Amino acid sequence: MKIKHPKIYVISRPNLDEIELEKFLIDNKLSWKKDELSRPGEQVVEISGRVCYMSFTDDIAKIRFPNRKYIENLIARGHESVLEHASWTFILDGVSRSFTHQLVRHRVGFSYSQLSQQYHDESEAEMILPNGLDKSHPAYAAWEHAVDGVLVAYRSLVGMIVDGGPDDTRERLRWIRSVARSLLPNATSTTIAITANARALRHFLSLRGSLEGDYEMREISALLLKTVASDAPALFSDFEVVMHEDGREIVVKNM
Repeated sequence: MKIKHPKIYVISRPNLDEIELEKFLIDNKLSWKKDELSRPGEQVVEISGRVCYMSFTDDIAKIRFPNRKYIENLIARGHESVLEHASWTFILDGVSRSFTHQLVRHRVGFSYSQLSQQYHDESEAEMILPNGLDKSHPAYAAWEHAVDGVLVAYRSLVGMIVDGGPDDTRERLRWIRSVARSLLPNATSTTIAITANARALRHFLSLRGSLEGDYEMREISALLLKTVASDAPALFSDFEVVMHEDGREIVVKNM
């Protein structure tokens, strides 16, 4: 049995096409004062919000400036729909099926593509050791024994010539792996691609990031927050990662 640990890869971030924006401003005889300290995702949110009122001007005495102040006002007033214009695509690797079963319940503002156990051979599957269950814990031996037994049974089923099933070779393989995967535990490591916008991520973090008893959820939430807050700090300024009294990180939302 191999133990795997979670990693996050950001393969797409918010981007602003300043040439197209300039065309829009010129066509509508508008001007805009760009906050040079703001990031592309924050700028996209501000521009989208200003479209609602055509509140574009380079006179900062007449508008909320800098960008951080503009976004803070949106969030304070509950106008978070504008945050949907900033989105990221992540690959989460080394997370458990337990985690993804909960993650994919978040539908609005999220898109998913996950490793298929019908097409991917799991004979050498890696496992996610539940946080808090280290090798010194008395329950570890029982957990390891159960997982090892499942992997042995999986390999046995995959290797058998099972009577019945489709005649087509490809579909027969799918069927055999479907039978075998029914044994795999929630601890099985998986990989999932996620696209999510800032509003959806904020909702996810507020619901999931502070669940004290779900250590994996806390760990992934902290990874996500650190990543998106680095790209667009103003969009997540009311969240932070802190050290809980149990010695593990947790996400908290400041009211």
